[in-house]
Amino acid sequence: MSWRRTGQLMDTIGHYSNFPATGVSLRQMVQFGEKPSTGTLFRASQFLSEELPIRLAHRVQELEDLPDGLNEMPSIERVRDWYAQSFEELTTLPRPSLSQEIKERLLKPAKRTSDSKILSQTTQNPSVKKGQYSSRPEHNGNGNGNGNEKKNSLRRYYVPADDGEDWPPELNAYNKKFAETLEKIKRRHDSVVTTVAQGILEWKRKRQRMQIDNNIQAFLDRFYMSRIGIRMLIGQHIALTDQKTHSDPNYVGIICTKTNVRELAQEAIENARFVCEDHYGLFDAPKIQLVCNPDINFMYVPGHLSHMLFETLKNSLRAVVEAHGQDKDDFPVTKVIVAEGKEDITIKISDEGGGIPRSAIPLVWTYMYTTVDQTPNLDPDFNQSDFKAPMAGFGYGLPISRLYARYFGGDLKLISMEGYGTDVYLHLNRLSSSSEPLQ
Repeated sequence: MSWRRTGQLMDTIGHYSNFPATGVSLRQMVQFGEKPSTGTLFRASQFLSEELPIRLAHRVQELEDLPDGLNEMPSIERVRDWYAQSFEELTTLPRPSLSQEIKERLLKPAKRTSDSKILSQTTQNPSVKKGQYSSRPEHNGNGNGNGNEKKNSLRRYYVPADDGEDWPPELNAYNKKFAETLEKIKRRHDSVVTTVAQGILEWKRKRQRMQIDNNIQAFLDRFYMSRIGIRMLIGQHIALTDQKTHSDPNYVGIICTKTNVRELAQEAIENARFVCEDHYGLFDAPKIQLVCNPDINFMYVPGHLSHMLFETLKNSLRAVVEAHGQDKDDFPVTKVIVAEGKEDITIKISDEGGGIPRSAIPLVWTYMYTTVDQTPNLDPDFNQSDFKAPMAGFGYGLPISRLYARYFGGDLKLISMEGYGTDVYLHLNRLSSSSEPLQ
């Protein structure tokens, strides 16, 4: 039976969309999830059962209100319905009935440790203007975006709930059912990036537009930033649920407390060179030299870092091959230099791929901008975790990578010398204290 939207559901979504999102920092996630108990996971489930519908409602509302006929494109409508269906599944999931004693135990805060204050504080990302990625663009200027402070303090994701005693089986059953619902939602939303891109292509063809305007660019930034946040919260919760049965001492959910930069960079280099050889039919892709202290470790999500490195390296290799010609025997070496500071870990990728004209630099950050002659058709079943990623053509690599960097307090910058090459600077916040940029 196919799913259908109802007027009542859209009214409920409209109501939820009036509430602000609650940002979470990497450190808060780690502090919360180090020893997940049934009670702790139930607290997280409670937070997510309120937080995720708010974030999903913001997206449904914004997709509904897109200007200039973009909201009527078939692919955009499909994505809107995915978000609305996921909203419905979360808000109609039956909650367990709990005794007063259990409710009081869940509300009792865990004992404070001496460093819990430091871990719970969040900092502003200096690269992001206030409200730039606001989950509700029309509410950019409302104080800190948290509404009623007293009510909000009860909805903090990172407050553990464990007193060492046993929890009733209903809590465990609910946690399991909630994690299964999240798994289903995550699978449903796997191809959102490419489906929205397809919707933009449909709109560009219908309106006969070459480029997207600033309003649509800002919408895509907000939409994809929100998607990163939703998938982060869902992925983290699913991993924490699994962690109860099999855990890795260096991982808290999908966050690695000792992410080794050199190992991830080496893997991204090998993958980018393989894709380059495959795309251009080369026997040996341009070489990449890695300069990195093997002992640089920090708290991060390895999947995010791998994605950013792979995308930027792929761009550099493509520029080098196309600037010097596929028949060249000896390409100039691309350098990857990693530096560790007090605040940031910075990765610089320097290529000799001919550079980019100054007038084209702003376009690099524009979605659907690509220097490839023909944009490949977007397969809705393609998702970014597939290994055989295309060499280029969607015009999504750099803008999405910059969102990943900014999501947890970093940034991605580009400086080019036309006629020579380009330097890409990837800044990663090593303090892990920056909150999601949702306000």
